[in-house]
Amino acid sequence: MEHKLTKHSSGATRPVLTVVMDGVGIGRKCESNAVYVARTPNLDRIMRDYPTVTLKAHGTAVGLPTDDDMGNSEVGHNALGSGQVFAQGAKLVTESIESGKMFASGTWGWLTDGVRESGGTLHFLGLFSDGNVHSHIDHLKAMIVRAKKDGVRRVRVHILLDGRDVGETSALDYVLPFEDFLSSLRDGSFDVMIASGGGRMKITMDRYEANWAMVKDGWATHVLGEGRQFPSAEEAIRTYRDELSVIDQDLPAFVIARDGEPVGPVKDGDSVIFYNFRGDRSIEICRAFEGGENFDKFDRKRVPAVRFSGMLEYDGDLHIPSRYLVSPPEITNTMGEYLTGTGLRIFAISETQKYGHVTYFWNGNRSGKFSDELEEYVEIPSDVVPFEQRPWMKCAEIADRVIEALGSGKYDCLRVNFPNGDMVGHTGSLDATVCAMEALDLQLGRILAAVDAVGGAAIVTADHGNADEMAEIDKKTGEEKRNADGSFKAKTSHTLNRVPCVIYDNAHAVDYAVKEDRGQFGLSSVAATTVNLMGYEKPPMWDESIIEVK
Repeated sequence: MEHKLTKHSSGATRPVLTVVMDGVGIGRKCESNAVYVARTPNLDRIMRDYPTVTLKAHGTAVGLPTDDDMGNSEVGHNALGSGQVFAQGAKLVTESIESGKMFASGTWGWLTDGVRESGGTLHFLGLFSDGNVHSHIDHLKAMIVRAKKDGVRRVRVHILLDGRDVGETSALDYVLPFEDFLSSLRDGSFDVMIASGGGRMKITMDRYEANWAMVKDGWATHVLGEGRQFPSAEEAIRTYRDELSVIDQDLPAFVIARDGEPVGPVKDGDSVIFYNFRGDRSIEICRAFEGGENFDKFDRKRVPAVRFSGMLEYDGDLHIPSRYLVSPPEITNTMGEYLTGTGLRIFAISETQKYGHVTYFWNGNRSGKFSDELEEYVEIPSDVVPFEQRPWMKCAEIADRVIEALGSGKYDCLRVNFPNGDMVGHTGSLDATVCAMEALDLQLGRILAAVDAVGGAAIVTADHGNADEMAEIDKKTGEEKRNADGSFKAKTSHTLNRVPCVIYDNAHAVDYAVKEDRGQFGLSSVAATTVNLMGYEKPPMWDESIIEVK
């Protein structure tokens, strides 16, 4: 299939920049909304003086099962980059389990046959919540029930505590009922228990190779059974909270032990399922299991001979992992394919924390470039420090490179992700997130001046909400929940709020009209809007543009 754009009748051509303010939604005007509280004169000005619509960035608008499901950066950038909505990981896995397709797959049979034949253990490792961004605890439960039905005799569960996509101190709300669930299954022929765990931002779930030490610590905990020992996950969580006063995502690693021996290290003959469905924080632990003798990221000390599978294939180009339970969505006809197919030049940039979002996810879960000649990707290395301690992150350095790229005249279509609102928002620190928004706004002003200097246009938007709701909300009263000392009960997860989309254009705005915002637009409308602003018609399979060319 030829991926080539057709010029539209206006004949206008100009560089177009898409600015993704990651995690910046439109929330209530209140003290716990860091976007509202922050001093952001540039964002305020463009939302007041330029055409602005709101985009749906969660639920069915980004391919998730229901509109109760918050959006995330992965599915958001898939929609931004493809101009379409594809059924995403959570929905695919749920449908595969409910239909029985997962358990009829060759991979499930290979995993369970292996432990039946060896007398080994079936291990489940993944994020332990119902946040439905990286995983869902119901998927884990369904697989454990099926494993027992299929004659598996021993199961161990390695839990990565959330506190990010769900309440910041909600771990026991999942652990205690789950222990009851395991007790209901446990009998003389089925031995099942939690074996290890730790906070998702401390072990295992690193991404984009920002901090391999997290994966090393996870390997030691889950595979080797090394670390501080506790008789139960509940006691580990309560002890760490008392000692350290940290939220769930930052809880240190723990190992469950009996008589000084870990109950579930991974051994030869075992099978391991990494049950997250989202790819970015899954790839590195998969590489550790499947890296073979050439793996050089850390000393694994002992590499057991196991059968390993992911929930999905997390990288379709590099085929990571080599075995998986559910086929990922096939995302086709992306913006990158059409722009390069037309001979247009692309520039994409972010810092490490979101670099994969403007490249891999934007391109439909595809590694690499569509054209080495036409595309330039720039990664600014992220600082390896807690984000609340440096909330400006790398926004100034990112802006420097965007301004340089605009001024060079080399690029037709540019995209940038500023991670501040999301990564700092996830810490739960309102003060730090306000600082993050103010730092971002300074750079937004610099970049928009550069857009004007080259006669270009910009789309200023976001991929989902986060910084716009920094406190837990009481569903009955609609008010912020507060701690005993009167402070807000911090919210660290994404929101269900819509996100802004500003069409900033001081050069060619007379060539088109911005359509009335009737709530019909989602993130997938940005692709068509981008190519229309560049002077081209959208491909027929893309969703509706926000503008109408005169």
